[in-house]
Amino acid sequence: MKVLIVGSRDRYEKFLPDSIRQRDIELFFAPRGSSNEDLLALAPDAQVLLLDAISPADDDLMAAMPNLKLIHSEGVAYNAIDTEAAQRRGIFVCNNRGCNADAVAEQALMLMLMLLRHGITGDRAVREGRQIQYKEQAMAHGITELGDCTVGLIGLGDTAQSTARRLRAFGCTVRYFAPHRRPPDVETAMEVSYMPLEKLIATCDIISLHCPVTDETCGMVDAHFLSLMKPTAYLINTGRGDLVDNAALRAALIEGRIAGAGLDTIYPEPTPGDHPLVALPGEVADRVVYAPHLGGITTGSFQRAHQNMWDSVLSLLAGKRPNNIVNGL
Repeated sequence: MKVLIVGSRDRYEKFLPDSIRQRDIELFFAPRGSSNEDLLALAPDAQVLLLDAISPADDDLMAAMPNLKLIHSEGVAYNAIDTEAAQRRGIFVCNNRGCNADAVAEQALMLMLMLLRHGITGDRAVREGRQIQYKEQAMAHGITELGDCTVGLIGLGDTAQSTARRLRAFGCTVRYFAPHRRPPDVETAMEVSYMPLEKLIATCDIISLHCPVTDETCGMVDAHFLSLMKPTAYLINTGRGDLVDNAALRAALIEGRIAGAGLDTIYPEPTPGDHPLVALPGEVADRVVYAPHLGGITTGSFQRAHQNMWDSVLSLLAGKRPNNIVNGL
């Protein structure tokens, strides 16, 4: 079997299970950003394509790979893969659902805490010798504990559920919106309560995005969405940058219509330094906390994700269905 991999060779070799090393599987590596022509020059007859979570696979590529049976995202996201084309061609598309849920949940809480507890600006004040002045200013302004917040989760998949469990430990009230409401006994067990989307946006102190990118959710955080948020509320995005209208969020931050934002992911990636959500003026910049899309890339999440991917490859070899099929086959 030939496997074409788009992503870091070092990372794949680090997490390669022994069960794969012992098999007659030939690996071909291409860096992220490789063109279709680059990929086809390497392994046009590959049966498996493993992709970095933001790398594309379009119909033209699939058409030129007649032996392709499986496309597997290294992450949870798969919106860069043409799933409809893959379905028409009988190619499984799979993801690593749940493998990084706990890691991303930790990242979401970190961003919440850094915003509420002045993590970036407080650090800077100490380094600049302004510790007492900053402390006095913070006491006068007031600091909100996370446990005093009502947190609204948009989406209730694996990552949102893991986030909810952690928020409950802080004493937060947790609301959620999802296209399909959970049964009452499930909500009770998770200690979450459902709210219609607009009511959730308007009433929660923190809005945390945990939904996939679809035609319905792409750009959902737009001017209308942001106009519903309380001016004291924070937006957290550990999902995908595509969920946010960059211009609308920039305007809301500059105009003080929301308190701030914690962003683990920004569209596009790589994110340039002059991006409208990065190159913010003066004090506005202090109300935003960034992370370079580190949420799901812990050692543990990679171990789980790569094991899941290679389990799918072995299933394919054995004539069985792979794990976490997302394109309806």
